[in-house]
Amino acid sequence: MNLMMLLEMASQGFADRVAFTNGDDTLSYGELFSAAGAAAAAVKASGCEQLAVLDVSSLAVPISLFASAWAGVPFVPLNYRLTDSEIEGLAAQITPAYFVSGDERVDALSKLPDVQVTSRNSFLEEARSGSPPPDLEWSMDPEDIAILLFTSGTTGAPKAAVLRHKHMVSYILGSVEFGGADEDHAALVCVPPYHIAGISAIASSVFAARRVAQLPNFDAEGWLDLARSEKATNAFVVPTMLSRIIDVLEGSETADLPHLRALSYGGGKMPQSVIERAMKLFPSTDFTNAYGLTETSSTICLLDPDDHRAAASSNDPAVRRRLTSVGRPLPSIELSIRDDEGKPLPAGERGEIYVRGEQVSGEYLGRASTLASDGWFPTRDGGSVDSEGYLFVEGRIDDVIVRGGENMSPGEIEDVLLEHPAVSDAAVVGIPDEQWGEAVAAAIVLKEGTSADADELKSWVKQRLRSSRTPQLVAFRDELPYNETGKLLRRVVRTDLGVAAS
Repeated sequence: MNLMMLLEMASQGFADRVAFTNGDDTLSYGELFSAAGAAAAAVKASGCEQLAVLDVSSLAVPISLFASAWAGVPFVPLNYRLTDSEIEGLAAQITPAYFVSGDERVDALSKLPDVQVTSRNSFLEEARSGSPPPDLEWSMDPEDIAILLFTSGTTGAPKAAVLRHKHMVSYILGSVEFGGADEDHAALVCVPPYHIAGISAIASSVFAARRVAQLPNFDAEGWLDLARSEKATNAFVVPTMLSRIIDVLEGSETADLPHLRALSYGGGKMPQSVIERAMKLFPSTDFTNAYGLTETSSTICLLDPDDHRAAASSNDPAVRRRLTSVGRPLPSIELSIRDDEGKPLPAGERGEIYVRGEQVSGEYLGRASTLASDGWFPTRDGGSVDSEGYLFVEGRIDDVIVRGGENMSPGEIEDVLLEHPAVSDAAVVGIPDEQWGEAVAAAIVLKEGTSADADELKSWVKQRLRSSRTPQLVAFRDELPYNETGKLLRRVVRTDLGVAAS
């Protein structure tokens, strides 16, 4: 197994079909194959052991991804929003490395030890003007490392998740039909390349022979403009992106995107009000919620379009609630909810989510594997399944609030707060409390033109949940802190509300 086999198949079957567009620049599948081979030769000649990309989405990203697979070195996309000192810390873990970078970071990277740097434009020019050496072959060892992907570090220092070729290829082969896209199909990709969703979008689109339209930097107006000009048929967004798109469409009856057949979302919690509004604005679009982790090579659960429609049209609260679920596991994935001792729990009971399957890595660079001897991976996400197997993710296990010995899920309280007609966004955390150990605190963003006070929201929660779950502190904020891939930065909220309570 090797990611290059996906590109080889696409280039042999669809050589002249456009593979990627970025502005006015394009790459066909045949050109992508040739450029990847030329870049692979340069990487091999450099003697470097990793190929790192520090840049926004560009045509250099897919070339680099497949060049690394061809050259037999890991692909390492890095967060271009990090500071130079933060990048220096990550680079020290992956040297000697061949770096592809935007012009603005070339000088800083060039000062690092054991690093060879080329600018994006130079890399593209050399790769596209060259050709694969006839004697350069890629390894088919499934245990070779395909990707080193640094986790977002929302709960601690970033660490590099190890994804081997067997993990990535297994996911693609199990979820994508080869050549299944028509020539007029186009996927709009706006997720940054250092996110697993950005990488899986490249790999899955290549195997489907679908054209990818890249949006280097997301903004709602730009997303809508590109979706219309490229007649995008498929797209993936994180919840914060979809919320901003909906805000831009405020007052419109539809999004006016008749070509958009499928819109997937994931990477964070989707408020029910947002997805309900989106389904009205995109009436002819199929919605899919995709839940996965970096360590699982992307998606492990799906709430598919039929699930969305059934939940949205149901009068049964239990069925309608499934709009806030992440659906059910893929056929290739086993899932279990377990208690603190690792024992399986029945439907309806909250615990830690465990998963098992060929695409699951659970491995980090320089650390022991987190997989159990029987292959189960503890995700550190908390959740529960209902009687029909729909998974409800309630956040990181580390985020559980322990008040007087009682464990509370922040997600449960947030869901109730988001049902209030004036609440646009909510984050619930535990803050230090002398009497109870931790107290419940909530940061609230109100919808424009509405009002609510702290006592009203406390009463709202108390009427719907046990009194112990009522926030002791309610603070109003203009916005909540999210990282660029849509994950709520709870540690920032916790610090903020801890200061507010002191």
